[in-house]
Amino acid sequence: MGALASPTALRAGIIGTGLMGGVHAHAVRASGAILSRVAGSDPASSAEATHRLGARQPAGSASELISAVDVDVVHICTPNATHAELAEAALAAGKAVICEKPLATSVADAERLTALAESSGQVTAVPFVYRFYPAVREIRARIAAGEAGVLWMLHGSYLQDWLAGATDTNWRIDPTKGGSSRAFGDIGVHWCDLMEFVTGQRIARLVARTANAYTERGYSPALTEDGAVVIFETTQGATGSVVVSQVSPGRKNRLWFSFDGTQASYSFDQESPDTFWVGGADANLTVLRGPDTLTNPEARSYARLPAGHPQGYQDSFTAFVGDMYATVAGTPREGLPTFADGHRAAVITEAVLNSAKTNSWVEVPA
Repeated sequence: MGALASPTALRAGIIGTGLMGGVHAHAVRASGAILSRVAGSDPASSAEATHRLGARQPAGSASELISAVDVDVVHICTPNATHAELAEAALAAGKAVICEKPLATSVADAERLTALAESSGQVTAVPFVYRFYPAVREIRARIAAGEAGVLWMLHGSYLQDWLAGATDTNWRIDPTKGGSSRAFGDIGVHWCDLMEFVTGQRIARLVARTANAYTERGYSPALTEDGAVVIFETTQGATGSVVVSQVSPGRKNRLWFSFDGTQASYSFDQESPDTFWVGGADANLTVLRGPDTLTNPEARSYARLPAGHPQGYQDSFTAFVGDMYATVAGTPREGLPTFADGHRAAVITEAVLNSAKTNSWVEVPA
């Protein structure tokens, strides 16, 4: 079930005070927890964010926040290259951890963190938050019930335009901070996680091409990809493809999929998340999101507003955090993405980069 938890005793600390830190802070409060501390890059940014994000007090450093007795759950919202070290420290301190993706910038570090999480017994999560749209849960339930027939074609795209200009830049373009993959590692993994979560099928092998719209980015050589095209086969025999781009003008955050079966197709567009499309041989159906329009109880539990009242990304993020906190409080939630899912994303990313480099099909380890 996806009802919001009421963990009034849980206390959260957020490391990282940028855009995602704000998204996490809102979700902490909306989930009924206490935002005890925030830690920025220096004392001044910590103090400023304490006021802006509504925390009780600043932390002098990330390590101070992790060791604080008034923090039960550590939220890591810092540049990618710092994730592994901070997550390991938080687990060693006996804290539950939400770590922004990628969990780590290497498969080895992601695997090590997953093993540490399992041995520690701590609850961990990676924000694959598109799982938490009510429409997505409804599609997943209908596919599991066999309403699609045999799924044989799984395709879609994830398109953005925030790097559409040659001089547009960000710390993510630097592989020492963001990792060796940018577009796929940043957004392609979201699509792949959603495909595997909704269909129950796993990518078994793939072939990929990466590409750049510009040879230079921000007056420096472009060292990470602007986009990628991936063709894949699944463990259950389906074929699929995904197009990923951060240089598609006009597309702000279009995560779109169509999962096609022999009896029905299911399509979802994150830029229009209050509906999903069901394709049939005789008729098509557009289903509205709402507690009175969805058929699956789990999906209805995430539909917290009446149909016609927009419910979007922040609502889904809050649902994710609420499920995480409920799990920490002793009521596990089905479908919570854990460090194991973060490790899976790292494995797929490595396979994409290896395929693009060798110009060949690559097996994806289970």
